[in-house]
Amino acid sequence: MITQPERYRSTARLLHWIVALLVLPMIAAGLIMTQDGLARPLQDALFLLHKHIGLLVLFLALLRILYRWFNPAPPLPLSMPDWQRRVAQTSHVLMYVLLVVMPVSGFIRVRAGGFPIELLDALGLIGPIPRSKELADTASALHQAAAFLLIALICLHVAATLYHALIRRDGIWARIWPPSGGD
Repeated sequence: MITQPERYRSTARLLHWIVALLVLPMIAAGLIMTQDGLARPLQDALFLLHKHIGLLVLFLALLRILYRWFNPAPPLPLSMPDWQRRVAQTSHVLMYVLLVVMPVSGFIRVRAGGFPIELLDALGLIGPIPRSKELADTASALHQAAAFLLIALICLHVAATLYHALIRRDGIWARIWPPSGGD
């Protein structure tokens, strides 16, 4: 008989699912908004959405990291092979890093490119980043590379989730689902 592993706390589950529900459409918007031939009003709307949701993702990612610092993840079941534990730990750390790198590099790319971030500008939070094509290009390249790495990690994460939920049925899925509820 497989014992059910310990679950994440409600706050961790809720933050996980909010970030997931924000990041997935951000990926779609990021891939679409850079396509040639896209109608300018749609492209502008996607850029606006992408920039501002990116700020929210950064805030939530930092909140998740802080929360996780004080509330460590529940231990993985002993029945899980060591290599799977290492992959899970490494991929989670990389996802947290990328959830910070993505919005920060996007912010630098936008500011160094001389573009507005309307919400921050309206609040008078312009930021100390000088206009620089070289800096904007470097931040853009980092943002793009990190995006593709994040997409790959999300695919790995979803595949592992499906494996544990549908094949192993070892309770790993139940650690994070439902998004909220009793601890």
